[in-house]
Amino acid sequence: MRSPIRDVVFMRIAYFSETYPPEINGVALTTERCVRHMRRRGHDVLLCRPRQAGESACDTLDEWRTRGVQIPMYPDLRMGLALTASVRRHLETFQPDLVHVATEGPLGYAAVSAAHDLFVPATSDFRTNFHAYCGHYRLRFASGLVLRYLRAFHNRTAATFVPSRVLRDELTAQGFARVEIASRGVDVRLFSPRKRSDDLRSFWDASESTPVLLYVGRLAPEKNVRLALRAFEHVRVLHPLARMVVVGDGPIRSELETEFPAAHFAGTLRAEALAVHYASADLFLFPSLTETFGNVTLEAMAAGLAVVAYDVAAAAEWIRDGHNGLVVPPNAERAFIDAATRALDPGFQLPRLRGHARQSMLTADWEPVLESFEWRLGQIATTIGVRGAAMA
Repeated sequence: MRSPIRDVVFMRIAYFSETYPPEINGVALTTERCVRHMRRRGHDVLLCRPRQAGESACDTLDEWRTRGVQIPMYPDLRMGLALTASVRRHLETFQPDLVHVATEGPLGYAAVSAAHDLFVPATSDFRTNFHAYCGHYRLRFASGLVLRYLRAFHNRTAATFVPSRVLRDELTAQGFARVEIASRGVDVRLFSPRKRSDDLRSFWDASESTPVLLYVGRLAPEKNVRLALRAFEHVRVLHPLARMVVVGDGPIRSELETEFPAAHFAGTLRAEALAVHYASADLFLFPSLTETFGNVTLEAMAAGLAVVAYDVAAAAEWIRDGHNGLVVPPNAERAFIDAATRALDPGFQLPRLRGHARQSMLTADWEPVLESFEWRLGQIATTIGVRGAAMA
């Protein structure tokens, strides 16, 4: 049976991820969206993930929750623990046409190994620059070892999906094979300028003319959040009434609250509450250099915010400097701070950038992105899967 959209073959997909909502991060939310799309389109999807704190065990035709342990650098996140033999038994019962692995932890490794044993094609996502994180946790010596592990992991799969051309080229140059682009989208109905709230701005003690700067993301060393807050301190010299709102949580939140008492820390937000916070701000600061993409960049632009970011990841793909946002060269901290300050100059026409940012996102809807990904998985399942069955 075939789908009317791009002639997609219906599949049985075993989808493995070490992170999933209610955890809040880009990988978890994108994985949830992909699984929901595949199920809505009629595919049988077995979701395999670790049990989270307070969750019961689950082992059904739709979901298998494995044991899990905390990740040392991220105590609020977990990685799955499962032996290859256990994963193989679940796959033998489910009989998938394809195994897709969203994360490279122990559960993902066992999934790829079990798929090889059963001659089932496996695909993977490269979503996190773990090797780049090492320098932020006093583990720079391990960066090369982590990169070698990631390369070996992904090169065992039929395709490794990345969200941008830049990352594809970087990984290919580092010896990763069969790297393909699966882009990212944004929900332009949820993230919209129409969600702007005068009540929320009043809560921030901001009038309509008061500039409100926003950061959304994990509060962790690799996200470079301090640079956004330092930029805010410089902005306040010229705009003493300016406000800074920080959405998110993480291991350095308490440090940042102590170091930058003028900023408002809103904690973790989702869905409508997050959308209202985006739309009620004026300028989005995103100084991370370790993103493989950075979904928050698209969310901010869809909400009608001008974004100041380094010229990497999603910003490199979507922002035209001076047209729909501001980008600066990687690691140019002074240029990042200057861009944030310049964006609020009276003659800069910030409303024009904000309008262009919103318009840019109207072509970034999730549905065609997910349909393209679905079609490619179908291709792999039917071509490589046939060859694998012949070898068995």
